[in-house]
Amino acid sequence: MSDAIKHECGIAMVRLRKSPQYYIDKYGTPAYASNRMYILMQKQINRGQDGAGVANVKINTKPGTRYISRYRSIEPSAVNYIFDKINKKYKKAKKIGGENALSDAEWLKENIAFSGEVWLGHLRYGTHGENSIETCHPFLKQNNWRSRNLVMAGNFNMTNVEDLFSKLVELGQHPKEKTDTVTVMEKIGHFLDEENQRIFDKYKHQYSNEEITHFIEDELDVARILRRSCRDFDGGYAMAGLIGNGSSFVVRDPSGIRPAYYYADEEIIVVASEKPAIKSAFDIDFKAIKEIKPGHALVINKDGSYTESEVMPAREKKSCSFERIYFSRGTDPDIYQERKNLGKALIPQILKAIDFDLKNTVFSYIPNTAETAFLGLIEGLDEYLVAKRKEVLLDGKPHVGDLDELLSFRPRVEKLVSKDVKLRTFITNDDDRDTMVSSVYDTTYEVVRPGVDTLVVIDDSIVRGTTLEKSILTTLDKLNPKRIVIVSSAPQIRFPDCYGIDMSRMKEFIAFRAALALVKERKMEPILDQVYDLAIANPLSTENFIKRVYAPFTDDEISDKIAEIVTAPELKAEVCVIYQTVENLHKCIPNHLGDWYFTGDYPTDGGTQVVNRAFVNFMQGKTVRAY
Repeated sequence: MSDAIKHECGIAMVRLRKSPQYYIDKYGTPAYASNRMYILMQKQINRGQDGAGVANVKINTKPGTRYISRYRSIEPSAVNYIFDKINKKYKKAKKIGGENALSDAEWLKENIAFSGEVWLGHLRYGTHGENSIETCHPFLKQNNWRSRNLVMAGNFNMTNVEDLFSKLVELGQHPKEKTDTVTVMEKIGHFLDEENQRIFDKYKHQYSNEEITHFIEDELDVARILRRSCRDFDGGYAMAGLIGNGSSFVVRDPSGIRPAYYYADEEIIVVASEKPAIKSAFDIDFKAIKEIKPGHALVINKDGSYTESEVMPAREKKSCSFERIYFSRGTDPDIYQERKNLGKALIPQILKAIDFDLKNTVFSYIPNTAETAFLGLIEGLDEYLVAKRKEVLLDGKPHVGDLDELLSFRPRVEKLVSKDVKLRTFITNDDDRDTMVSSVYDTTYEVVRPGVDTLVVIDDSIVRGTTLEKSILTTLDKLNPKRIVIVSSAPQIRFPDCYGIDMSRMKEFIAFRAALALVKERKMEPILDQVYDLAIANPLSTENFIKRVYAPFTDDEISDKIAEIVTAPELKAEVCVIYQTVENLHKCIPNHLGDWYFTGDYPTDGGTQVVNRAFVNFMQGKTVRAY
């Protein structure tokens, strides 16, 4: 994606199902779980580079032994930094325990941190607020009762933080912050405490407190805790938690907005935000990796048994299509094919835009994640040419040029755009800053015929259009093409995301700017006031009023206006912008229909309220997020 946006977070969990000694004996290292966690997190580094954190819980430790360990970091290579520190624990063990220390799992559990059976990792992209250690997951809620300790990390955003905060106050709590992470953790922590109390009351007249502690740890009903906690949540989430007794869970929102996958065998249970990470860490078949169902929680009990339980009624599945288009790694075989299909689906629009003149067209892509869609695009062009050859050879249809040329012709493919090292603008004026930004991308010279060739360049998506306007088009125009066709494998992004992606302000979207320009051109400004009045008067409405701003215009009209906006006066080439259609998006990605940023059809009531609030902020000149 040429427009950099912060997005998503990543979770990773490993639960050893056998005694720690088993893994030392079989794999020859006490760091089996640590090494697997490292791979899981490194293979998901695309999901968060602002910070990382790892927590570990030891099961059945003796009183007086530390059983929860946690490291967090905002270092540039946070994952490496954390695991370097963890590995130093094993080196220390050898020093203080002697040569045999690393072969003795019980000694390690008693003496060395990060030697427990349950692991939780998190990769963070900071979509709001400061980037500090305190904002990094996992978060920890501590208590002297082991089964009341809670460690949590997640990939989520709640749209109803104010409401959740109020409910905590009603419960008698005094939250120290009004953030979704804190409110979610305190809510789950509250019902964890109540579950502890419920079991305590069940046995308090029969056993000593010390004996009851063991009953509580063995009988905690984690699914019940989550059913009571999550019923008020509105948002997209995949939240993972460790309880001090060794139980753990991953819970997914009812619409399946945020992803979560797991694999289990007799040795381990592993959870991650992306399937390729699990595949790489454990070298298993993709088909063995399962998706946690929407509204369900994968609950792993203290004894290592597990269930996938419904904790909230599932809604229509609306998992994030942006995961498939851009965010997740393309090494997932399904995502790889979906991205190729997205490129192929654009063929009719592209052929129309170039007047079917393939001979004088050069095809390329914006590196690096648009490459797969580009492969699909070229594959689609090859199929188109095969069909045309059949028409000539089998049906006798007329053609231009001789038969040898028809049979040997191939689309012209070049790598035209290269992303240079990250440039810093330092302290400079606006004009000079634009010059610096325009140098972020470089191009390959002497492969385009000046004034003759059309360039078709595909990108994953066009969000703000800033890089397109300031850098990519300027770079391509240096090649003196006749025309530049910019193609987005995603539809027009018209509405904010409020479930974890940093796309929240209306005025930043190039599609919204285009709609405003059309409104102004056609003297339709009253529609903005009408939508504003509706949004102000109906803050809890579940109707997306902002759709009315786009309604008078066709997709092509908005695309044409976007092309005008991003075309700088000094550009010599004609510019055309093509977007994927929503209909084709659904055909290419049939199992992930979350499309609210394109259509405005939010899967939760809170999402619709956020988009209306975002428009109010725009009209009032506020630059704050709407959630």
